[in-house]
Amino acid sequence: MLETEVLIVGSGPAGSSAAALLSSYGVDNILVTKYRWLADTPRAHITNQRTMEVLRDLGLEAEAMLYATPNRLMGTNVFCTSLAGEELGRMRSWGSDHFSYARHRIASPTEMVDLPQTYLEPILFGAACARGTKARLSTEYLGLVQDEDGVTATVRDRVTGETYQIRARYLIGADGGRSQVAEDIGLPMDGKMGVGGSINIVFKADLSRFVAHRPSALYWVLQPGSDVGGIGMGLVRMVRPWNEWLIVWGYDINDKQPEITDAYAREVAHSLIGDDTIPVEITSVSAWTVNHMSARKYSSGRVFCMGDAVHRHPPSNGLGSNTSIQDAFNLAWKLAMVLKGAATPALLDSYTAERAPIGKQIVNRANKSIGETAPIFKSLGLLDTNDPEAMIANMESRKENTQEGRERRKALRDAIAFKRYEFDAHGVEMNQRYDSSAIITDGAVRPDFTDDPELVYQQSAFPGARLPHAWIEKDGRDFSTLDATGHGRFTILTGIGGAPWIESARTLAGELGIEIHAVSIGPDQDYEDNYGDWARAREVEDHGVVLVRPDHFIAWRSTNLPADPTAELRRILMAVLGR
Repeated sequence: MLETEVLIVGSGPAGSSAAALLSSYGVDNILVTKYRWLADTPRAHITNQRTMEVLRDLGLEAEAMLYATPNRLMGTNVFCTSLAGEELGRMRSWGSDHFSYARHRIASPTEMVDLPQTYLEPILFGAACARGTKARLSTEYLGLVQDEDGVTATVRDRVTGETYQIRARYLIGADGGRSQVAEDIGLPMDGKMGVGGSINIVFKADLSRFVAHRPSALYWVLQPGSDVGGIGMGLVRMVRPWNEWLIVWGYDINDKQPEITDAYAREVAHSLIGDDTIPVEITSVSAWTVNHMSARKYSSGRVFCMGDAVHRHPPSNGLGSNTSIQDAFNLAWKLAMVLKGAATPALLDSYTAERAPIGKQIVNRANKSIGETAPIFKSLGLLDTNDPEAMIANMESRKENTQEGRERRKALRDAIAFKRYEFDAHGVEMNQRYDSSAIITDGAVRPDFTDDPELVYQQSAFPGARLPHAWIEKDGRDFSTLDATGHGRFTILTGIGGAPWIESARTLAGELGIEIHAVSIGPDQDYEDNYGDWARAREVEDHGVVLVRPDHFIAWRSTNLPADPTAELRRILMAVLGR
């Protein structure tokens, strides 16, 4: 029997990031996956700023940027009749709108990029193994038994056929949308699986002449009367600019799944491209289902689930791998603290309390975004008839100098612009707020959002919010406030007059057996706040303090300096750690 502190089932974005984080924190772990290697198709690809901040914390941001398509090449969302055909409209997406671009730049030291799963997983998996994870490929999870002291999992080596057991103190189920781990521990789920069907076609073709002047990650093709997508709409997604692509189109989940031959896949590709002289190489075809399901609980006993195991939804809004990696960032430091004796298992209860509401939100948002495409069809008159010729005539009428033409043009512009709730929902990605035993507000009321919380990120230094990003300077170099925190440790941020907080942190680090990074920001301090951005964002006085968790979230803050800061900070840390 093998033994480890944490056993991770699954090597996708959730499992590999959990392994990389745990190994970075010095926690012994084994990762098993039934597959012989990592992702074989570029399923997930949108990588938002919050996920890039996790990669930055892991020291992997620069490597990710080597393989990512940069933000400037992914934001011109195009609606057309084919790539070579008529364009219906565009929208600026993923922060490329001028106002949204500014908000993105202010929000984070990172940028949103397009990083297909086939490139992202090896970065995370490689870092995990390099830092200590013992990975076992072609190893299938079969079941588990829990007791008071740990979890015993049974696995099977798919190469030799050998069945054996792995003993762990905790187990993480990151085994995807058909999670056996989640089923074995009976996680309660809301929603429904299989509400729709889709086909992916991955192909190679040089499409530069059609797209380089309007670079985008997504090209939406409307072809009334065609077989593509059942409703005459297909998506051509950039995988690598501008020679590798992925087509997505839907089928009726109540009918038999279509059989897609290479010849038919090539025909579909040529139809959406609008030029059948373009050489097309089909590399893979796969089917998947649109799901609408989320877990009410993310754990049972010593077993925790994350990623698609607990939130199952379509790829709308590009939230899947992002939310999965952020699940891991939330749980990994808590497991490390418990395993090292710095926290009690009560800290782990905050995982469900904090992440389950996020999972439910993104499942609902992703499914809602699918329905928000209907106004585009309606604006073009595609829902008024089943006759393809009439549909095309309705589309053409938008060009006329008539009242109907004017109404159609306006309706189309408005319908495309409304898709910002899918393609530029910065608030959905960044406005996460936690409420749990690991967040101490001392009875204060959390301020409401003042702008649309789905569209606009609104920074806050209130406990439960992610630490605001501000540029600060040390030794002539710029750092983000996020760079001064994280890395598996608590951090206190204070300023001139806050020296007692720093002394208290040093005292309590030894007393409680945890690492507390103490930072003073201000003139002639550890970091300079030359722009004054941190002073405006911190919402406390110079001599106050902001306590930041290892995952960049604010655990607590104090505007003033109490008579006994050590006692006060001890009270807070003990509460957060469940001691």
